[in-house]
Amino acid sequence: MDKKFLKKIIAQSPEDLQMISACCSEGKVKISDIKYLPSNRIFLISILRKDRENEDDNKIINSIIKFEFVQSSKSKNIDQNEPETELELLAIDLFKREHNFEITLLFSKNRFITLTSEIIEAVLEDQKIENDKSN
Repeated sequence: MDKKFLKKIIAQSPEDLQMISACCSEGKVKISDIKYLPSNRIFLISILRKDRENEDDNKIINSIIKFEFVQSSKSKNIDQNEPETELELLAIDLFKREHNFEITLLFSKNRFITLTSEIIEAVLEDQKIENDKSN
């Protein structure tokens, strides 16, 4: 029997965040699957991404990216009144500004979300393989 393992990547440094960015590049996200919980200081994004870690690039994995200790979230060119609009994540970038980090989620068509946080604390956790018949 072929065992299937789902991944969990924890990012606490710029290099770790680059790993999550590489795994999620070209991932598809619906606007309705993006949530910011300001009282909990958590930002969540559900993403359908290709299985880049293995040779089988045909697998589509449903993953969650969770950013913690987020002080603010700002978006540009994203209409929240259209929750079914699908975005394509190109990269996750990181900038240091004074005492805070700015984590920028870059999407196609010049759309982006910028998160402000004192520290880098992100987790990419696979939920299930979407196009797998044994799920």
